[in-house]
Amino acid sequence: MKGEEKSKKISAASARAHTRKSNSKSSSFPFSLGVYSKIGVVVFVALLAWADKGLRPPAPNVTGTPGGPTITAPRVKLRDGRYLAYKEYGVPKDEAKHHFIFIHGFDSCRLHAFIATEVSPDTIESLGIHIVGIDRPGYCESTPDPNRTPKSLALDVEELADQLDLGPKFYVVGFSMGGEAVWGLLKYIPHRLAGASLVTPVVNYWWSTLPANLTKEAYYMQLPQDQWSVRVAHYLPWLTYWWQTQKWFSPSSVIQHSPEILSRQDREVMFKFMKPENSLPVRQQGVYESIHRDMIVGFGKWEFDPIQLENPYPNNEGAVHLWQGDEDMLVPVTLQRYIAQNLPWVHYHELPGSGHMFPYVEGISEAILKAQLSVV
Repeated sequence: MKGEEKSKKISAASARAHTRKSNSKSSSFPFSLGVYSKIGVVVFVALLAWADKGLRPPAPNVTGTPGGPTITAPRVKLRDGRYLAYKEYGVPKDEAKHHFIFIHGFDSCRLHAFIATEVSPDTIESLGIHIVGIDRPGYCESTPDPNRTPKSLALDVEELADQLDLGPKFYVVGFSMGGEAVWGLLKYIPHRLAGASLVTPVVNYWWSTLPANLTKEAYYMQLPQDQWSVRVAHYLPWLTYWWQTQKWFSPSSVIQHSPEILSRQDREVMFKFMKPENSLPVRQQGVYESIHRDMIVGFGKWEFDPIQLENPYPNNEGAVHLWQGDEDMLVPVTLQRYIAQNLPWVHYHELPGSGHMFPYVEGISEAILKAQLSVV
């Protein structure tokens, strides 16, 4: 409004000058043109500044820094000075027979390690399992990583395991976006994995070996706002923050926690995921370096295609399991089936009638653990 008033005053002054100098038109026209040119430049710069402010995400409010969120969890310091927060579950580390690292999904944290929270303490103790749930970079109390990639997260997990003395090999379980991240561990640190479970892992529609007809069909099964959200994250990652925070049209339904993307079974068990003891401010360092960064990495351009991975266990010294519900409304079962068919060394478990949140169904998380350990 102020800018408009200023423009009107300048225009009036310019008009008066033109009237006073009506007898010398040749000199007045260049003067007016110069004023309007300057106005145009000012307006253009103002628009650029406005656009830049809207497009540029605010700096993260880093945990443990002055004015930032308080540190409440144990953390390890990584190679580049960042910190990774974690929570330990199960039997004491020094008494464990098996060490697991849990990688959480989208918009969640270390407290959502269902292989610990949804399995009875007696089972965990009898199997001798020690579990470490982490906050992925940018979430909750782990330092944001503006350069995050599938490889960088794999190296973060390896470094965490080394600093916590989990031994030369450990198991990993990843859920949803965390499940997709496990492909990076299988690519970059397979020698450190005793085994891996990918639980309804997100699929990147742009992985090169996925058939175009399958990806197109799966892509358009999403709600329109989700089609746009992943499209922007892939092609225009720098626009993701603005796209997900503007008020003109609907952002991601996943970010909005819309019930439209939940299956019947998901709605029945969601209360377990949302229980108060698991409630932490997962976005407290800012939405961009947590949930938006997840979208950019998950649906961005990968430097490898998981479908081209080689068997990390040619001598059956370990196993990779992939779990998927056939009524999942977030991760298309058709793409998961294709991946499993083309990776015969992956043990594929498809659960009829299950959605995205099936680990919270009674007995499923225990089944995931026991399958990974080949326990009947």
